[in-house]
Amino acid sequence: MDLIDGMRTFVAAVDTGSFTAAADRLGISKKLVSKYVAKLEDRLRVRLLHRTTRRLSLTDAGARYYDRCLHLIEDLDALESLLREDRQGVSGTLRLTAPLVFGELYLLPVLSEFRAQHPDLSISLQLSDRYVDLADEGFDLAVRLGALDPSSMIARRLAETELWVVASPDFVAQHGTPENPRDLVQFECIFDTNLRSGRNWPFQIDGVSRTIATTGKMSVNSITAASHLAKSGQGIALCPDYAVACDVAEGRLIRLLSGYPTLVGGVHLVFLESRYMPARVRAFIDFVADRFGRMTLWDRFGRA
Repeated sequence: MDLIDGMRTFVAAVDTGSFTAAADRLGISKKLVSKYVAKLEDRLRVRLLHRTTRRLSLTDAGARYYDRCLHLIEDLDALESLLREDRQGVSGTLRLTAPLVFGELYLLPVLSEFRAQHPDLSISLQLSDRYVDLADEGFDLAVRLGALDPSSMIARRLAETELWVVASPDFVAQHGTPENPRDLVQFECIFDTNLRSGRNWPFQIDGVSRTIATTGKMSVNSITAASHLAKSGQGIALCPDYAVACDVAEGRLIRLLSGYPTLVGGVHLVFLESRYMPARVRAFIDFVADRFGRMTLWDRFGRA
């Protein structure tokens, strides 16, 4: 028995909970699964699994061995993949996830450019505003906006983003403009429930971080919807700059209270720590970092 085959068989038995299911996963007989695990135990001179007619369970030694086996097999598979990609170039499937609006506006153009340079590469992109666990869901990379949660992931900072207070020219002409964040209480505001600040909008006033309670009758759970409502003259909205910069540049929206900074956060590309990073992941990280590094304004980025 090859040691690696024995380790793979043992891991499969633990993952699936039975020799029968492990045999189905590996495409070998149940008898051979049992034989490989027994030979592995003989080699190690320790029992790894408790066997009953109903189920398998790990011994203490088996639990320790399983954790190490899992990491060793993952490293071996990653190393083999890395060597294959070094021979074949950037290929395989790149799986990544990003927030919905940001992905549509700024990631899709980058992916199109990258894909054009690497025709053998397949790309699977999931756009979602929910938090995606890269390890559990099998993603290579994620774009994260704002503060990062402590984790075992590596982050590459791409850009900064800020919340802007915006309204349409028609709204401003009819209702005027707030001169100070505290004046917002006198205006109809539009709320994006995806923003953590909710109805309490954050500002720097006289160098101090403050939240201003705002009022309004419209709330939505979409950056796009909030900006559309603002453009139609329904009120004042608080939106990420990347979502409204083009509208501001082209006059569909006016930025208000620009002298009072709101929340500034990072745009990061995050990925799991690994000694053997596939060539497609390394190439994409460098490409995106270069592309965003040459960015000057959000409103021009998608068209540069």
